[in-house]
Parts: sequence; C-alpha cells; structure tokens
Amino acid sequence: MLTLKDCLALADLSEDEILAIAEHEHLPEIAALELGQYLVHTPSGAPAIRRMILDDIAAAEKRGDRIRVLTLKLVLKRFCECHPEALAVALPDPSAARAPRRVAP
Repeated sequence: MLTLKDCLALADLSEDEILAIAEHEHLPEIAALELGQYLVHTPSGAPAIRRMILDDIAAAEKRGDRIRVLTLKLVLKRFCECHPEALAVALPDPSAARAPRRVAP
C-alpha cells in the first residue's frame, strides 16, 4: 500500500504545490496530488496550476495573511522554474474590472 509520502516521492510536484492545489480546490492532500499530477501532464495543466496558486495568493492577501502570501509566492516561483510551460499562456486577471461594452446606435 502506498502512503501519501510514497506518492509525493513519485509526483512531479512539490508538497507545497500540492498543498496549494488542495487549498484552492478544497480537497484532501491525496486527491490534490492526483489532480495536480494529472494536470501537470496536460497542455493547459501547468497554467491552470499557476492560476490556482495566484488565486490562493489573492485570497491570502484579502485575509491579510502575509506569511501565507510570502510562502505561496515562493511556491509559485519554484513551480514556474520547474514548469516553464506554466508561463506560456497569459492568464486573465479575474479581479480586473472590465469596461462595459458600448453598442453602436
């Protein structure tokens, strides 16, 4: 039987990256590991994980949790260093307000 520690050793993600996915998706660690391992091997997976970490950073900033913000920024830095494909896709900022569209008369 494999333990969480065994699965972490086989994963292409760090424990902190998996914890960020678990936090974002409200999943147990083992389920987040499985999701992350799947995502990291799909074309849009690394950018999706990057977005999750960015969302977690925004949530921590909103809570005023400076330690968590700094921790997650380090997680994001390491993730992007190990998975440069995460930077290949420009991600929209969900918090950016969009101007209303004008309809021509």
